[in-house]
Amino acid sequence: MAASPTNPYSEAGVDTAAGDLAVELMKSSVRATHGPEVLGGVGGFAGLFDASALRDFRRPLLATSTDGVGTKVAIAQAIDKHDTIGQDLVGMVVDDIVVVGAKPLFMTDYIACGKVFPQRIADIVRGIAEACAATGTALVGGETAEHPGLLGPRDYDVAGAATGVVEADAILGAERVTDGDAVIAIASSGLHSNGYSLVRHIITGAGISYGDNAAELGTTWGEALLEPTRLYTLPLLRLIDALPGGVHALSHVTGGGIAANLARVLPQGSWAEVDRSTWSPSPVFRVLSDIAGSSLESAEGTWNLGIGFLAVIADDKKDAAIAALAAEGMPAWQVGTVRFSGQPAGEFEQGAKGVDGGAVRLVGAYADGAM
Repeated sequence: MAASPTNPYSEAGVDTAAGDLAVELMKSSVRATHGPEVLGGVGGFAGLFDASALRDFRRPLLATSTDGVGTKVAIAQAIDKHDTIGQDLVGMVVDDIVVVGAKPLFMTDYIACGKVFPQRIADIVRGIAEACAATGTALVGGETAEHPGLLGPRDYDVAGAATGVVEADAILGAERVTDGDAVIAIASSGLHSNGYSLVRHIITGAGISYGDNAAELGTTWGEALLEPTRLYTLPLLRLIDALPGGVHALSHVTGGGIAANLARVLPQGSWAEVDRSTWSPSPVFRVLSDIAGSSLESAEGTWNLGIGFLAVIADDKKDAAIAALAAEGMPAWQVGTVRFSGQPAGEFEQGAKGVDGGAVRLVGAYADGAM
C-alpha cells in the first residue's frame, strides 16, 4: 500500500488548517465591528472601507498610527490568558489617533506566532474586536503568521495600525495652547502597556511567579499585571464636541512617562509643572517600587504612574471638562497650568521623541493612599 502523501509545509512546522480554524473562530467577533461602510466581509486580501462619508468634510485629513503592546504579551503567555491583550493593542493604537482630535475609522492587526493555537488566536482577536467596537473602529483586516524556528511554539507578538479622520481646522495640538490653559489628568487603569520590561525584571529578581497571590493587589500577580488598558477615544471625542474650542491639546501617556509626553504637545517657549501632590499613584506602582527598593520618582520616565491621558483645556472650561469626564467614568483632575513666561530655574523635560516642544517637570511629593 502506498504511503499517504505528506505536506512539506506541515513538516516544516506550519499548520495551515489551524490557521483556517482560527479565522473561523474569530469571524463573528470581527463582523460585529462592521457597519455598512465596511465591504467584503472577512478573509479577503484587502479590507475595504467606503470613504464616501468623507465627502461631508470640508477638508478631511487622515490620521494614522501603528503600535504593539511590547513585552506585556510575555505575561499573557506565562499564565495562558489572552483575552485582554487585544484591548491593550487597540488602546495603544487608536488612542494615539484621538490625540489630534481624529475619529477612528478602521484598524488592521498582525499576529506573529511560533505555532497557531486556534482558540488562543481567536481570544486575541476577540479582544481586539471588542475594543474596536468600544472605540467606534471597524476591524477590517488582519494577518496571523506562523513563524516556527523564529518564535517558540508558545510565543507570539501582536501589532496593529489604524486610520482616522479629522477636519483640517479642528486639529488639536500645540498651536492651540494658550497661556493659562489648565492641564487636566485622566486616570489610567494601571500599567497599560508600557514599562513591562522593568516590571518583569522586578518580578523575576524577587523570585515571584505570576500565579502567586499579590495580597496588596487583591489578585494574582499575573491577573494584576494584565489589567487591560483603559480606552479613552469615545469619551474624549464627546468631550471635544461638548466643549467647542475648549480642548486645545491631548497627550497619550505611553513610553517616556508623564513629563515627556506632555512636553510633546506644548509649544516652544511654554512650560508647565505637574504637581505630584494632586494624586496618588495606583497600588500596583507602589508595590512594584517597594519590591524593587526604588522610588516612584525613579520610574517617572517609564510608567504612567496613574495618569493615562493629559488634556490641555481652556481655563474657563476646565471644571466642565472634569465634570464631563467624571460622567464618563473617568476620574480627572487638574495637575498644572501652562505658562509662557517666568519659567523657574532647574531641570525640565524639553520636548521629546524628535518634537521640539514645551518644557515640563514634575514637582512636589505624591499624595498618600488611593485616589
